[in-house]
Amino acid sequence: MFAIIDVHGDQIKVLEKRKYNVPRLDSKVDSEVTFNSVLMIGDEKKVKIGTPEIKGAKVNDRVLEHIKDDKVIVFKKKIRKGYKKKRGHRQQYTKIEVLKIA
Repeated sequence: MFAIIDVHGDQIKVLEKRKYNVPRLDSKVDSEVTFNSVLMIGDEKKVKIGTPEIKGAKVNDRVLEHIKDDKVIVFKKKIRKGYKKKRGHRQQYTKIEVLKIA
């Protein structure tokens, strides 16, 4: 069974007993999180699509850890003007494990 959930504007396809990196959540490590904004649920036989969400559907997860992505370097320069900027950015993620799709 799979589900497509909405996490802070990102739509993620999840399966039970799997681990995913989602945008940073304000939950503590080893806590339970429930996503109520389920957009689609399906299995081998049938698929149910929400308009826009499925009422009563939820996905239970456990927060494993908070991590950061690799650094992305942003470098700007204008030729012969003496202008240059170098900035770095690391996107923050939360690693979750899907416990149950209901």
